[in-house]
Amino acid sequence: MTMALNVRMPAIIVFASLALAACAGAPVQEMSNARQAIRAARDAGAEKAAPQKLSEAEALLIRAEDSLERRAYGEARRNAKAARDKAAEALGAAKPGSSTG
Repeated sequence: MTMALNVRMPAIIVFASLALAACAGAPVQEMSNARQAIRAARDAGAEKAAPQKLSEAEALLIRAEDSLERRAYGEARRNAKAARDKAAEALGAAKPGSSTG
């Protein structure tokens, strides 16, 4: 019995580690931040003031969502952060008195 447990233990540890990594790796907060930033940019009028930047942010978010579905969490995280940053640029361009766009 002890011998069988010793043989199975590494496999159990590897499986548990992979399961935990998969759960812990999903970029839930980054995805939420990107969605909120895009919404804020839209609400501020970025569709007119900075349509290119807003469009890029939306495209990056779509890529992040696709990556998330494929469980490519690192890629999803990078795209979500890039979407948030691009949305922040669009928001900045849409704010009154802004000269960027």
